[in-house]
Amino acid sequence: MNLQSKVALVKGERSIETVFKALNLIETPKFNDKPILIKVNLISVKDWRSGATTDPIVVEGLINYFKPVNDDIMVVESDATMTNADKAAEASGIKSICDKYCIPFINLRKVKERIKIKVNGEVLSKITFPKIVLESYIISAAKLKTHSETLVTLGLKNMFGLIPEKFKAKYHFLGIEKVIVDINSIKKPDLTIIDGFVAMEGNGPANGQPVKMDLIIAGVDPVAVDAVGALVMGFNPNKIPHIKKASEKGLGTINNIDIIGSSLSNVRKSFKPPKRILPI
Repeated sequence: MNLQSKVALVKGERSIETVFKALNLIETPKFNDKPILIKVNLISVKDWRSGATTDPIVVEGLINYFKPVNDDIMVVESDATMTNADKAAEASGIKSICDKYCIPFINLRKVKERIKIKVNGEVLSKITFPKIVLESYIISAAKLKTHSETLVTLGLKNMFGLIPEKFKAKYHFLGIEKVIVDINSIKKPDLTIIDGFVAMEGNGPANGQPVKMDLIIAGVDPVAVDAVGALVMGFNPNKIPHIKKASEKGLGTINNIDIIGSSLSNVRKSFKPPKRILPI
């Protein structure tokens, strides 16, 4: 890949303005000819102060940014083994934002219309997605946090939640890093924005410690955005299996990145890594 992938790295207070600043630094697609799905991270019934769930101010910023050109916007998440997405949306404050702008929140596990896709993947031979996932633009509104199995959970890992199943343990046992690559090979995000207003270190993705970073990372290359996210946390993206493999498969670039906005050296912090524990 000869061209550098632009990634916005913006230090700023928790606000819609900071979200806009990051989006304005990159060449965001027009997103005006089919629905937009904002895929949030609602792994637990906690609000943004915990660092575990996507900050509603990020969702509000995205809605305000894209609504003038496309009012067909939905916010989506799927139930996890230990989490009800609808309850998490209420607890996080995201449902209130959806109601404020008359935007539906959709629990993907409840969507009946699904499509099974054959894939020659790392470990998967088929993936079932809700039909709306395949017919929409996807914005991965992820979190800047550690993860007990994948070291970090950023934009690529956030796409795992598009699978409309509650009990996802079988995917972990197949090798979660390979499953992440397979999912993104079929449907990678059209835009990735990482919420680092309050991040998480230690035993993420749900039980770590919050870290106030006042940061937004954004770009259209999901691998490049995740690579920058990993670097911000003090980790080498070339040593994170799912990010490295995604780069090798041509889903984006891990090294040829043009960081615009704040400098990496000014925002970088050494995050405490997680203890390795069983899948949640």
